[in-house]
Amino acid sequence: MSDLAPTLITILAALAGGGLGALHFLTLRRVSDMLLNGRLVAVGLQLARLAVMALFLWLCARAGAAPLLAGAAGVLAGRAIVLRRVR
Repeated sequence: MSDLAPTLITILAALAGGGLGALHFLTLRRVSDMLLNGRLVAVGLQLARLAVMALFLWLCARAGAAPLLAGAAGVLAGRAIVLRRVR
């Protein structure tokens, strides 16, 4: 049973990374549009986006190399899904 916990954490990191990556890249267009329209509140939103991503990756790193790699791969998968959907 103790061998199941690291595997479960790694799988959860990949799934969370996918969801967070998709959300991160979906909000990028909105923040970009806001910046182009001169709305400075977008700077705060951008900082929040980056802080959430940094916190997620930091938590994954604290869990170990496998969860960090799985979380980062999930973020990239979320990005790929968003890019495919937007194009």
